[in-house]
Amino acid sequence: MLRLRAVCPFSWRAFQFRSCSCKPLITEMVKCTNEGQIFDLIQKSKAILSEKQVECAFNILWQFQKQKTSFLKNVECVRDHPQFITLHNLATSQTEFMNDDTLVNVLYLTQQCATETHDLLVEALVTEAWRRLERFDINMLSKFSFCLANQHLYFSPLMGKIADIVHRKLETIEDLSFVKLFVALGPMAGPEEKEQLKSTILLMSEELTSQQALAVMGAMEEMESRNSHLNKKIASILHKHLDNYKPIELLKITRALIFLHFQNKELFVKLRELLHSYLKISVIPSEISILVYALSILPSPYLDEVEVSRIEAVLPQCDLTDLNSFATSVLRWIHYDRTYLDNTTGKQLKLLQKLDHYGLQRLQKCTNLNLLWEELKSLKGDWFAESLLEETVATLHRLMDEINYKNVAEIASFLSRTNYLSTLLLDRIASVVLQQTEKIHPFAILPIILPFSILNYDPPQSDEFFGICVQHLNSYLSVLDPLMLVFLGFSLATLEYFPEDLLQAIFNIKFLAKMDSQLELLCSSLSMRVQLRLMELNRAVCLECPEYQIPWFHDRFCQQQYNKDTGSMNGAQQQIYKMLAEVLGGTNYVKASVLTPYYHKIDFECILDKRKKPLPYGSNNITLGKLPEMHWESNTQITGSTLPPGAERIALEFLDSRAFCRNIPHLKGKSAMKKRHLEILGYRVIQIPHFEWNSMALSTKEARMDYLRECIFGEGKS
Repeated sequence: MLRLRAVCPFSWRAFQFRSCSCKPLITEMVKCTNEGQIFDLIQKSKAILSEKQVECAFNILWQFQKQKTSFLKNVECVRDHPQFITLHNLATSQTEFMNDDTLVNVLYLTQQCATETHDLLVEALVTEAWRRLERFDINMLSKFSFCLANQHLYFSPLMGKIADIVHRKLETIEDLSFVKLFVALGPMAGPEEKEQLKSTILLMSEELTSQQALAVMGAMEEMESRNSHLNKKIASILHKHLDNYKPIELLKITRALIFLHFQNKELFVKLRELLHSYLKISVIPSEISILVYALSILPSPYLDEVEVSRIEAVLPQCDLTDLNSFATSVLRWIHYDRTYLDNTTGKQLKLLQKLDHYGLQRLQKCTNLNLLWEELKSLKGDWFAESLLEETVATLHRLMDEINYKNVAEIASFLSRTNYLSTLLLDRIASVVLQQTEKIHPFAILPIILPFSILNYDPPQSDEFFGICVQHLNSYLSVLDPLMLVFLGFSLATLEYFPEDLLQAIFNIKFLAKMDSQLELLCSSLSMRVQLRLMELNRAVCLECPEYQIPWFHDRFCQQQYNKDTGSMNGAQQQIYKMLAEVLGGTNYVKASVLTPYYHKIDFECILDKRKKPLPYGSNNITLGKLPEMHWESNTQITGSTLPPGAERIALEFLDSRAFCRNIPHLKGKSAMKKRHLEILGYRVIQIPHFEWNSMALSTKEARMDYLRECIFGEGKS
C-alpha cells in the first residue's frame, strides 16, 4: 500500500474554516452509552462533522469495544454499519485538513476497528503522515511507527525513513515515548542502530512501567537480543510486576523468556505458580487455552487431574483456534513425557481424541465461510494437518459459493500453506478473479496466484486467468514492493508464464539497486529467501525465454551457496546409488550429487551411448559425502556437453513427500519446473517417487533393481 503512492514534499495547505463550534457535538458524543447512539449522531450531523468530531467518534467507538469481553465484541458489525462507512468516508475526505495529532490518532483508532491495510482511509492517512514526517516530534513518530508495525510494515521504505529521522534525533530523546519507537523500529534497525536503541532503553529502564517493560521485551524477542545485561534488567522489571499481568501477557512473557534462552529459576517458578492459579479459576475457553499453552512451553510442563478436567469441560464452547492451541500443548506434553519421563499416560491421548471430536463437529456445523475463515487463518501445526484438514476442505467445498472478491485471497493462501490440491476450490478462485477482477486489490494478486504455482495446477481458461492477473498489476509495476514483484515473477515462471513487462520491470539496474538497499533491512533468513527466488527466476528466464536476452548474473551467488552444501545423501538415495552402480556396471558409470549448468543439483547422472550401453566417467567421479561438482564445460552454454554422437545424458531424481501435494501424488510446481529445465539442458529425466520406491511392489532388492533397469534401459518412466 505504501508504495502505491508517490511521496511528494509536504506543502502547507489553507486551513478550512468551519463556522460552527465542534464542542457541543463532541459533548453529546461523550454522553453516548452505546454504538447505536453514536451512529444516530453521525447520521444527523454528517453534513457538518469536523475532523475533530470524526476523531472523537472513532475514539468513543473504540472505547466501547475495549470495555467488552471477547464474546461480546462486535468489531465486524461496527465496521460494516452504514454510519461507520459514512464516518470512514468523511475521514478520508478530511485527511489533509487534520492536524498532526488527529491524523495519527485516527490512523490508530481505524486500525483498532480491524480495517484492512489497503483500505482507502488507511492509505490516505499513511500517505499524509509520510508527507509531514520530518516535522513530527518523537511522540508522534512513536505512535505512527507503532501503527506501521501493527500493519507488519517493518521493512517498508517509510519505516526506513522513520529510522533515519530517529537516528538523527536519538541523542536528544529524554523521555519514555522512545519505548514505542524501540518496539516498532527494533526489528528492522541495523546493528549500530540496534545497539543505540538498546543502550538508550538501558539508561531509562528504571522508569519503565509494567506495560512498557512488556513492550520492550517483545521488541527484544523480535531483535533476537543477546544483550544479557538488558535482558536481565527487563526481566527483573517483569518479575517485579508479574502479579499484575493478564494471562495473555503472561504468555507473551513466557514465550519471550524461552526464546531468549533466559535462565532464572525463581522467575520461572513464579510464572508457573501464576499460570496454575489462573487456570484453576478461569472459565473462558480462550483464556484457558492461553494458560495451558504457556504452561506447556515452560521447562518441565505438567497438568494435574483438576486442570485436565477444566480443559475437558470447556471444549464444547471452543472455536478451532482454541482447540488447535490445546492440541499443540497436549502434543508437546506427550513429546516431553516420552523424551524425559517415558511415562505417557492415557489421559493425554484421550484428551486428543476429544479435541478431534469437537474440531470435526465444529466444522460440520459451520454455515458461514467468513466466520470459518476467522478461525482458520491462524491455524497451523501437526494436529490440524493430520486430524482436521480433510474435513476443513470438505467444509470449504460445501461453502464454495460464498467465495468472492473479499475473501478469495484468503482461501488461496490457505491452500498454499496446506499444500492441499483441491481442483474444485482452485477453479472457483479462478472463476471469481475472472468475474470480479476490478474489485480485487492489486496486493491480493500474489496470494491468489501462489497456490496454482505451488501445487502445479492450471485452471480452465488458464491463459485468460493468468493474463488478467498480470494485466491488473501492470500499472503498478514501477511502484510495487520489489520483494512482491520477485515472488510474483517466480510464481508465474513456475507455471511457465513469462509476462515480458513484469520481467523487464524486475531485470533492470534501477530495480535491482532498489531491491539491494531493501535487502539490507531484512532479517537474514528473509533476505536469503528473496535472493534465492531472484536467482531461480533468473535461471528460469534464461532457460525458457532466451529471446528476452536477460543475462545470467548469479554465478558467484550460486557458488557461495553450494560451497556450503555438505552433499550428504539420505537413506533412500544411498540405496539407489549402490543399486545404480550394480545396474550400470560399477561406480565409475554413475555420478552422484551433480551440478548442472545454471546450478540445478541432481541426485544421479549416467550416460548411455547410442546402443544403450553405459559410458564410464573416468577417475574424477564424485564419491558419497563429497561436495557437488559442476563438470560441464560451461554453465551458460548447453552445447558445452561433449557426448559422443547418439549418446544421451540421464538425470535420476529421488522425490520425497515434499515434491508432491499433501493429498494426492501430484507433482508440485518447483519439481515440475526443474524437470523442464533439465530437459532443456539435454537430459532424459527419470523421477523416482518415494511412494513407488517404498511400495510393497518394490519391497525386495531384486524388484528395485528391475525397476531401475526398466527406467534406464526400457521405455522408462519420467
